[in-house]
Amino acid sequence: MRSAQYRRPGTLAALTLASALVLAGCGSDDGSSGKADGSSGTRTVTDADGKKVKVPENPKKIVTLSEPTLDAALALGHEPIGATSGRGQQGVSTYLAKKADKAKVVATVAEPDLEKLAVLDPDLILLDETTGSKRFMDKLRDIAPTVLTAKLNEDWKKSFRATADALDDKAAADKWLKDFDRDVARTRDGLGGNAGAVTSVVRWQDGAPSVVGKGRGHVGSTLTALGLKRPADQQGESAGHSEPVSLEKLDTIDGDWLFFGTLGDEKSGEKALAEARKVPNFGRLKAVREGHAVVVEGSAWNSSGGPLAARAVLDDLTSHLAD
Repeated sequence: MRSAQYRRPGTLAALTLASALVLAGCGSDDGSSGKADGSSGTRTVTDADGKKVKVPENPKKIVTLSEPTLDAALALGHEPIGATSGRGQQGVSTYLAKKADKAKVVATVAEPDLEKLAVLDPDLILLDETTGSKRFMDKLRDIAPTVLTAKLNEDWKKSFRATADALDDKAAADKWLKDFDRDVARTRDGLGGNAGAVTSVVRWQDGAPSVVGKGRGHVGSTLTALGLKRPADQQGESAGHSEPVSLEKLDTIDGDWLFFGTLGDEKSGEKALAEARKVPNFGRLKAVREGHAVVVEGSAWNSSGGPLAARAVLDDLTSHLAD
């Protein structure tokens, strides 16, 4: 992507046009639309930086520049027109691909493509600190009202509610979370012999495992809510999105159960598990010997989080651990 100082005149014109369209749609400061066609007005929300942002009451052209904001918008029934690619993927995260089939990829985890984004002429942009797009906030706000929904490592439920607030869907988010918590309780009550089981979560990449899902993210918090334990090296907060494990220390990823995936879909995980079985000592792990190595939709388990990712994690745990 070109830097701002070398941007072509045509690009600047696109950005200016997009900005002008948004300003025209936002209406007057009193929240009224100012349009004769009766389109919705605006409302004010406070973002994660404490900044007050005027957003459309009924946004129609939403761009989400992080996995959590895309996930949350889809969970609430919105269909974003633009999104970021998933980690290690060309398109959106595979677990969201079917629901987000109308979204054009206009960003990577590192940065947005401002030219592609401006062409979409969005009326609302949502992002958080799980991607590098925050560095472009001023430029994004020149295109459309932009809301930073959450800080890095924010509780996924709080982040979900913040995204819902920007979309004026807080009641729907609260209902979604109430149903989720109900299902967590049902699964916990049905764990039977797996109550308190030591549950390992790893991603296989480049011929070796990495620990994922530590801390209070959508994986760690769900495991904790179910009363499941983690191997000693998977306890506490993570030093990063994932923590590589040496093949000489494979025993540290063992447990009663091993949930295994990649950055992609389940088929990719199956291929990776076949590769892992060829690694010395992998087959000696207790979880592998007992048939408790479970391949999952890794893009959901390894994502930055969101309600649909959390639901995928809960469904997998329920399917394999509950009676």
